[in-house]
Amino acid sequence: MIILCKACGTSYAYQPDRCPVCEDERQYVPVTGQAWTELETVTAAHTNKWQQLEPQLFSIKTVPAFAINQRALLLRTPHGNILWDCIANLDPATRTLIAALGGISAIAISHPHYYTTMQDWAQTFDAPVYLHASDRKWVMRDSPAIHFWQGETLEIAPSVTLLRLGGHFAGGTVLHWQEGEGVLLAGDILQVTPGKDAVSFMWSYPNMLPLPAQTVASVTHRLEGRKFERLYGAFEGQNIQAFADDIVQRSGQKYIACLK
Repeated sequence: MIILCKACGTSYAYQPDRCPVCEDERQYVPVTGQAWTELETVTAAHTNKWQQLEPQLFSIKTVPAFAINQRALLLRTPHGNILWDCIANLDPATRTLIAALGGISAIAISHPHYYTTMQDWAQTFDAPVYLHASDRKWVMRDSPAIHFWQGETLEIAPSVTLLRLGGHFAGGTVLHWQEGEGVLLAGDILQVTPGKDAVSFMWSYPNMLPLPAQTVASVTHRLEGRKFERLYGAFEGQNIQAFADDIVQRSGQKYIACLK
């Protein structure tokens, strides 16, 4: 039986007394207290909505909303499909659709808030899961599919590179797809603002705790020289369709200037 935290979606092999992910200041324990549900219950009461963002990029989002309500992204490449970030609900329809699209060759996740049921996705599609080693302690269920990588970059397929930016989490990662004008899948390591003409940076989003200027400078520096016309964030509608690389650099400069 797989147990899920109803606040953050982290999965456990048993019902714990507490959720360390929620007790961390980058998440929160609801005022009503920690609550749990079974994965089977979520699958029975929810479905996944698909949206085609680009010819080879799909968004997968659970409805009605569950936990943090992020989306997963399925990137199709000639060398296999890559699941970016994860959602808890892996229902029969999603299994069928992904299988029809060629399955999943690799899973990569931006940070611990989106680990959720990665172990089950990996087992279903016989795919490795790439997590940065700096965030190892936030894995609450072991899996032989998990590969902890170290350093600043990791190519997981031709033209597909994971970049460790840090910031929100020490191992905070984005995915750079070097196809055409370039695409960045950012999770919420970079948070797309409502106007979709800027991004921001936070240590804790729910508790509104900022990152220091030095850390933001480091994040944007790691993206210098990386070309990406478009950027897709963690939540539905967080899509920057043009000049995304310039927007990220300008946003970093503005953020740092506000702290002076």
